Amino acid sequence: MLNNAYVNPIAAARARGPVQNSGPTIQDYLSRPRPTWEELKEQLEKKKKGSRALADFEDKMNDKWRKELAKNREKLLGGSDKDKKPSDKEKEKKDKKEKRKREKKKSNRHSSSSSSSSSDSSSSSSSESEDEDEKKMKKKRKRKKSSARKGPNTSEEESDAESKKKKRRMKDDGEKEKDEKSRSRKRKTERSYKDSSSASSVYSDWEETVDAKKERRSSEEWEKTTVRTISSYKLLSPK
Repeated sequence: MLNNAYVNPIAAARARGPVQNSGPTIQDYLSRPRPTWEELKEQLEKKKKGSRALADFEDKMNDKWRKELAKNREKLLGGSDKDKKPSDKEKEKKDKKEKRKREKKKSNRHSSSSSSSSSDSSSSSSSESEDEDEKKMKKKRKRKKSSARKGPNTSEEESDAESKKKKRRMKDDGEKEKDEKSRSRKRKTERSYKDSSSASSVYSDWEETVDAKKERRSSEEWEKTTVRTISSYKLLSPK
């Protein structure tokens, strides 16, 4: 029964005593060995030296790449020069062709100069006809220029006329739609009036029939009452 009794945990911890720490304490962390200022300077200098060595290595690699690029460029430029050689041959061929054409033109000019003396007489008449043709062409050009100047004005007038026509069409269409709507409304009102008048006529006929029936019933009842009164009077009267 004593084993199952309640034990105060605080009292039990006090009875056990202080617990041995398994790891470093805060005092151990604060009292750790630290480098001096001189040692820090030495470490920084070592780091700088390492970075300088890397920079030197990069510079060497860049120099190598530049040399390789220069070699490749020289090779490519040499190949392009070889490709240009046949183009020089083509230029020479073109020059020869041009020279031949020039020689042909010179020969044609010499032949035309010999024939010009014989064609002077005919050229005078042809020159007159050419002058007349030139005058006609000038007149046509002037007409074209004047028409071109008038063109934008005429186009503006045409556009104004077209816009006016469109507006008139729009107005006519709007008026037609209004007329159609008014006609449809009139038709609807006439139909509704006819329907109401027919319903009122039916109702009036029904009222008339009801009134006639009531009159008939009242007349019949009056006749019956009169007959009853007469018969009762006869029964009551002495013989």
